[in-house]
Amino acid sequence: MCGRFVLAGDPAAYAEFFEAVEADTDEVEASHNVAPTDPVYAVAEWNEERLLGRMRWGFLPHWAKDPKRLAINARLETVATAPMFRDSFSRKRCLIPADGFYEWEPKERGRAPHWFFRADGYPLALAGIWSTWRDPETDLWTRTCAIITTEARGVVSNVHGRMPMILDPSVWAPWLDRQLTDPEAARTVIAEIDADLIMEHEVSRRVNNVRNNGASLTEPASGTLPL
Repeated sequence: MCGRFVLAGDPAAYAEFFEAVEADTDEVEASHNVAPTDPVYAVAEWNEERLLGRMRWGFLPHWAKDPKRLAINARLETVATAPMFRDSFSRKRCLIPADGFYEWEPKERGRAPHWFFRADGYPLALAGIWSTWRDPETDLWTRTCAIITTEARGVVSNVHGRMPMILDPSVWAPWLDRQLTDPEAARTVIAEIDADLIMEHEVSRRVNNVRNNGASLTEPASGTLPL
């Protein structure tokens, strides 16, 4: 799964990296502890243009009645067929920028958080899906998104069985192409980045509390070194 990540860069830098145009939207506050329902940036195609805009992390299909029944993750194995996700997987795929993400390793005295990031310092391109949902109480529209997860690879597999799908730049264009609506065809374009690009180290359990924030959350825990 993916339950927390970091989004602390400048939107213009994300837009440049993903070769996108910044959409006319409110900026997302920098965070080293992004949690479900927080606003995030996402890159999606609109009118054949790649845009970087704001969405809420917590997917709701357009037909959802209960806003509490949201999903932060969608499994690669079922995203193309699950009723909640299949329409968006066919028509509304996106990239969710992240500076890195956290996963938790089971230990005798609770779970230990680990920080995963690119060795070269570039952002990760997390595969996602998005939807537009109307709140029946306020009549306001919200763009929501979920991160697609897959079986863990590389150093992540030493900590957790699942991880966010991180797409290689070579497949960003077909992944975002809204003309590509066949689910099986969409699955064939998936190519993940080299797992050896990902580094990790254990971090303080302060990240467990969503109220804690700041760059210190990604620093190695006492007695640990980056791998």
